Amino acid sequence: MANVRLEGITRKFEDVTAIEGITFEVPDGQFWVLVGPSGCGKSTILRMIAGLESATDGNLYIGDALVNGVPARQRDVAMVFQNYALYPHMTVADNLSFGLRMRKADSTTIKERVETVARSLDISHLLDRKPKQLSGGQQQRVALGRAIAREPKVFLLDEPLSNLDAQLRDGTRAELKQLHQRVGITTIYVTHDQVEAMTLADQIVVLNRGRIQQIGEPQDIYAKPANRMVATFLGNPSMNVFPATYTGEVFQVSGQVLPCPIALQTQLQLTPAQTIDLGIRPEHIEINGLIDSEGIEDNKNNQLVLEVSVVEPLGRETLVRSNLIASDIVLNVQAPANWRGHPGDRISVQLDLDKLFVFDPNTGDVLYP
Repeated sequence: MANVRLEGITRKFEDVTAIEGITFEVPDGQFWVLVGPSGCGKSTILRMIAGLESATDGNLYIGDALVNGVPARQRDVAMVFQNYALYPHMTVADNLSFGLRMRKADSTTIKERVETVARSLDISHLLDRKPKQLSGGQQQRVALGRAIAREPKVFLLDEPLSNLDAQLRDGTRAELKQLHQRVGITTIYVTHDQVEAMTLADQIVVLNRGRIQQIGEPQDIYAKPANRMVATFLGNPSMNVFPATYTGEVFQVSGQVLPCPIALQTQLQLTPAQTIDLGIRPEHIEINGLIDSEGIEDNKNNQLVLEVSVVEPLGRETLVRSNLIASDIVLNVQAPANWRGHPGDRISVQLDLDKLFVFDPNTGDVLYP
């Protein structure tokens, strides 16, 4: 096992810069997740660590060794791809042992490693089958097992669960986390699924447009995002972000009034008529009830009036997608499972003002808290 260190890594494809100035270090034995929207550069980073791509600039270390010019086969890393990439003519046992045979390991070592890995992944009963005889989840376990059997220094996974159905993906995700806890191999995992990132990672690297937006523990990033992109990307449903104008002790939000917390006024020292972006997560908005259709009365405290557009029962909760009255500003509200409402209903909602975020409308940076 080994740590992985990237120093100022840049990768350009002709006139397109895929990633720029990427610097981070994954300590030995930790599980890090690279997450971000499609095209943000996360798979490119993984392929450069594996040796399948070369950096245009910067240095890449595995352990203490600079590996910029080292071929993939000499880096002692194992990579699991989205499409599994199993050898269809080989049995599961042969697929698991392939890397060891290429290293010319002795037959006793190969047999022991295959049996050990098969037991840990619960695929011992599949060793004589070929990939076409396996389910998607079983194929994924074989692909993981083939990588683990080599006992590499670094384990790289490129969206390995994306081809599985939802239930199988959840189960395999838990197995993957338990597997890492047992074997302790330094692991770098790429996904665009923020749920996978939050549940698997020791540390998350959030990427956007080829640059790092934030690095940190999952709950820290969720609670204290560095900017609007991170805030809206991590969390399901995502954070609500909407424009507001400070008018002295209150915000004007599309013709409605929302009190400005004293702590926020003190920290930011906003000026009258200053425009900012407010953010609040759906779970921090509470529905007070339905209101009549006479219009918007003066709302007290921290209430806004919304018009329901879509109601999505999710079992343990209900997601209410709404708009501020006479506005295209969308607010998603996480309501109790037994809440009953319909499109077109007008509802009064109360915001937890202690959970407000303030973003710079130009840069997207967090201004508060």
